[in-house]
Amino acid sequence: MARDARQKILDGAVDLLRVEGGGSITLDAAARAAGLTKPGLMYHFPTKEALMVAVVDHVAQRWVELLVSRLDEPTETASPYQRFRAYVEISLTVPFDRADFAIYADAHYRAALTDSWVRRIEPWLALPDSLPQAARARLTAARLLADGYWTSAATGVFLVPARDRDQLMAVAEDLLKEETSR
Repeated sequence: MARDARQKILDGAVDLLRVEGGGSITLDAAARAAGLTKPGLMYHFPTKEALMVAVVDHVAQRWVELLVSRLDEPTETASPYQRFRAYVEISLTVPFDRADFAIYADAHYRAALTDSWVRRIEPWLALPDSLPQAARARLTAARLLADGYWTSAATGVFLVPARDRDQLMAVAEDLLKEETSR
């Protein structure tokens, strides 16, 4: 039951951020969004900081679930190319909005919030030292293409026309070609 209430609070807080277009939330507003009293919310999240850490972790976990859904094998055995391809596909195909961007960007101003993103997403973007420099550069370029696309799509700034997305994916696929076996 407590897990369900916690999930309902986190979903409500994210929905509230969506309604606010990525603005900030209060404990009162988060409680109302979850259909709880403020003391009921504070049972699970005693401070706004605790709530925000949990919201960021909740959204970062959503990214991980989306990434895992794109792999044909366990994450632990996926190559850097497979992990980066999953990241690029998610970034170019999943609809994101200003709330997603705000949750991601605001987290980088406070270490406690940054930790959730790093802990969850860094394993997907880590490149082994043994990878040739040219391959590292191509994978990094594909990731930066994906980062730029989802940032543009989520913020609505300098939008890429929908007709160009398939071509961007083709460019990314070219960058993601695995030249050597793992």
